[in-house]
Amino acid sequence: ENNPDISILIEGHTDNVGSSELNWNLSTQRALAVVKIIETNSKVDMSRITVAGRGMYTPVADNKSEEGKRKNRRIEIILTPNLEQLYKIFEKN
Repeated sequence: ENNPDISILIEGHTDNVGSSELNWNLSTQRALAVVKIIETNSKVDMSRITVAGRGMYTPVADNKSEEGKRKNRRIEIILTPNLEQLYKIFEKN
């Protein structure tokens, strides 16, 4: 809300159980669920938000164990500054 120059990327991730298609859909739905929470509970300009489903393709843990699978079923929220403003800062120096 307070930083309109920051873009928000919400990524959903899954473990490797199930088909590729299932995991793409699940990871996207997972990210969309977070967007709905933000939309309902904040005044963030929704045009600043991008949603991505990454499926099972960017694991942070080994999918061979239940603990690893649990870690891979996640949401990541990535904040990105307005790059044009950032470039201007570097050009001054």
